[in-house]
Amino acid sequence: MKLDAERTAIVIMAKEPRSGKTKTRLVPPLTFDQAAALYEALLRDTIELVADLDGADVAVAISPPESRAYFEGITPRGMHLLPIVGEDIGDCLNQALGNLLDFGYQKVIALNADGPSLPKEYLHMAMTLLEDHDLVFGECADGGYYLIGVKQKYTVIFADISWSTNMVLTQSLARAAKSGLSVALTSPWYDVDTIEDLRRLQAELPDLSPDLLRHTRKFLADFDLPA
Repeated sequence: MKLDAERTAIVIMAKEPRSGKTKTRLVPPLTFDQAAALYEALLRDTIELVADLDGADVAVAISPPESRAYFEGITPRGMHLLPIVGEDIGDCLNQALGNLLDFGYQKVIALNADGPSLPKEYLHMAMTLLEDHDLVFGECADGGYYLIGVKQKYTVIFADISWSTNMVLTQSLARAAKSGLSVALTSPWYDVDTIEDLRRLQAELPDLSPDLLRHTRKFLADFDLPA
């Protein structure tokens, strides 16, 4: 990865799509195969969202590590891939952020892989806020966060968190406060985890540039989303 300490590293937290293992909260009405295909579309659109972001270098944290060949096939040539093996989401975040800090980046942001309609200005907001704060969170509609930005390793932030619940952000903010860290929040956004989230995304598409979310648009064009 080309290193420019003046730039921000953004790492997308990604998993290889697998039928029966990926986006299962969307089943039904989707089948397991469709849920995995949707996740791949969201992931590819997220990569395209940040690939040319001003002032940022982009990496993809990949899980499992043996999925490198898959990710090499869907990422731009030369994009850095970080194999991650973690017991939970916090462990994976800690590894990904820590690896990029070790590379020499002074600001690192981890981003989810399933919210590709995120406005780019929210990412620029996070990069700016991180200049004057220890931590930046992107508040998610489900009680979690869609991004976290750091300038140092803060292992305590990821310890004893009730991952995949509506308490994630609340608990993370409590850890930060107890550690005396300054925190900023970007504007709220959402992941595509439920059928309601998918309907929201579909409703937004007509108002977005047709150049955006081309993979997700193709999936939805081939799939009749139930009312």
